[in-house]
Amino acid sequence: MRHVAVIGSGPAGFYTAEAALKAFGDGICIDLIDRLPVPYGLIRFGVAPDHQSIKAVSRRYEQVALTPHVRFVGNVSVGGDVSVPELLSLYDAVVLATGAPDDRPLDIPGSDLSGVVGSAAFVGWYNGHPDFADLAPPLAGPGAAVVGNGNVALDVARILSKTRAEFEGSDIAAHALEALEASRIARVTLLGRRGPHQIAMTPKELGELGHLERAQPRVDLADFPEPGADALLEPGMRKSVAHLRDFAAAPPVRKPVTIDFDFFAMPIAIEGDGRAERVIVERTRLDDELRSVPTGETYAVPASLVVTCIGYKTPPIEGVPYEHGRGRFANSDGRILPGLYCVGWARRGPTGTIGTNRPDGYQVAELIAADIDNDSGKGGPDGLDALLASRNVDVVAFRDWQRIEAAEAARARDGSPREKFVSIDEMIAASRT
Repeated sequence: MRHVAVIGSGPAGFYTAEAALKAFGDGICIDLIDRLPVPYGLIRFGVAPDHQSIKAVSRRYEQVALTPHVRFVGNVSVGGDVSVPELLSLYDAVVLATGAPDDRPLDIPGSDLSGVVGSAAFVGWYNGHPDFADLAPPLAGPGAAVVGNGNVALDVARILSKTRAEFEGSDIAAHALEALEASRIARVTLLGRRGPHQIAMTPKELGELGHLERAQPRVDLADFPEPGADALLEPGMRKSVAHLRDFAAAPPVRKPVTIDFDFFAMPIAIEGDGRAERVIVERTRLDDELRSVPTGETYAVPASLVVTCIGYKTPPIEGVPYEHGRGRFANSDGRILPGLYCVGWARRGPTGTIGTNRPDGYQVAELIAADIDNDSGKGGPDGLDALLASRNVDVVAFRDWQRIEAAEAARARDGSPREKFVSIDEMIAASRT
């Protein structure tokens, strides 16, 4: 029997487990180890709460977790409760599928002011992540700035702009729903260094902004190149730019919130008296290679809340080679060291969609199959159980997670699939009932 430990139970971890099952059949035991008592990672805490159709992929992961050769080992911190070298001594292969949960910092003056938050923290707050449940972002001011031109920036702008009724059917955390209902933000400004043709926004997410009850998206027609240039774009991007052109052409409508797309806008400082009050922006232009070039023209965007959506990085783990410049584990096509691998964002950096992790997991499973010839006789799950028991670690199994899931469904408000527990203690308590 081969023993494989997968660190992280998000999409990359589950796709790796699925692939390893197909590669080894009944000749493998897989432990999915997660520091939280709940599985699914990015699906639970990263996907927007009003995108329930995307979250439905967790049912596929559940089928993997319920196979006899897979265990969920929750509430176990790798690097805290158990080290990577200890896992390598117990398993034939250890796969790091930890994702990229940490925000890349916005390295400008004032980025440490109160009111400046990274998207991982803000998204975690409205998704009920235990690390960010107490964030309390400032929503009393009239302006918010969202730095970035990707789908995460769109999610943040949309969540800030919706009515309570528009969250029906979502699993947004109750504390966020109450705070957003009381929000006084009237203008959300999306700041992007380049122009409409350089966005990283997909058509579906952009199109949603055009149907919000209390908010209207606005784009300056002067920011676009000539319409004929759109024909050179790939089809998906062409659809996204078409949405932006529609926003620019739409007549003004009196709504409580405006979502302004401020292109060719590079934040250079955040100012305020102990807290964010404004973002100082420098106007940019594109050079011949489509890079943003500062022009020297500056202006201020009022904002008591600044959410930075400029990328993520994988947190280092002691003893694991790391590429600080790229924010990921140092690896060669998924191999880090003998017996140690990485997948997903921990391997590639924060790029691609949830589905991109599936071929990634299958590729690493093939590497493991090529590298592991025979049963090594290592301790595997039994050895891990003994080690964690000796350290009094309160392990959460998948059946315990199912109790948490049932309790969250039972306490859901009308129209919502669940009301998440937002503290680890609450999760543990629910798992033992």
